Amino acid sequence: MPLRAPRALIPLLAVCGAAAVVGFAGAGAAIEKGGGAPALDNGVEDPPEPATITAMTWDVCGDAAPGCPLGARPGELVRAVEREARGNTVGGRRVKAEAVLLQRVCSAQVTELKNSAAFKGWAWEFAPDDERGACANGQGRPGVALGGSTALGDVRKVRLPAPKGHGRAAVCATSGTWRTRLCSARFSATAEDPRGEWRRKQAAELAEAAGPGRVVFGGDLVDQPAARPLDALYRDFAECDQGPKQRDGGKTRQNWTGAAVEKTDYLFVNQEAAVSCGVPRTANRSSDHRPMTAVVTFD
Repeated sequence: MPLRAPRALIPLLAVCGAAAVVGFAGAGAAIEKGGGAPALDNGVEDPPEPATITAMTWDVCGDAAPGCPLGARPGELVRAVEREARGNTVGGRRVKAEAVLLQRVCSAQVTELKNSAAFKGWAWEFAPDDERGACANGQGRPGVALGGSTALGDVRKVRLPAPKGHGRAAVCATSGTWRTRLCSARFSATAEDPRGEWRRKQAAELAEAAGPGRVVFGGDLVDQPAARPLDALYRDFAECDQGPKQRDGGKTRQNWTGAAVEKTDYLFVNQEAAVSCGVPRTANRSSDHRPMTAVVTFD
């Protein structure tokens, strides 16, 4: 299917990852599991080897809710994730995802992905948005997930600051192969947080969970690129689909007709990385969001 032309590669000047964490300090959210993010580049270990990672983020709309075409057909949804991960176009070439970030996915669907032949040998991690939440049709709990074609360690499931009764979470893990921290998250909906105050806190906590060193993190952050809750993320990291005017990118959220109406999905990386994105131009019939795929190169 035809895809939108990706933005040009964006080699950006380095900003120390540790400084980014300092800028985000003080969010104070509870951590469900694990310790702090590893210091991958702490001056003691040997510098990491160059690495290129193909990452995809997608809000799959996995529960049975208005606007979620496959929420009541989880088997088809799992096959849709397999299909999207198998190939999207970035920089004019077809690429296969090596890391997958999912949002609004149900825990039972992640279990099916773990058992899928398409993801044989992959590691998967899931964090529920709310321990009391439940997906329809016995599909477990709604939340966010992270999959990688390499082993994943130092897993953290982070309870993000959120309005009462509307829990939000992030899940992070480190690939030792790529020496890179990966995180998937979804921020509070506008109806729950009309002024974006909670989303600003969630952005701070997500960046802190990603930690110093190489990072690839993001997901459905709800706001559009120019929104103030995303200011600090754009200041301290590079977003994979920034255009010539900065804080731009291909539209990922669709309306009921399948037309793309705004960008709310993001992949942030270190500012020294080279990164390019691709977003399909045609409607996605499996979700109300289109996936976004990035090729990230760390020297």
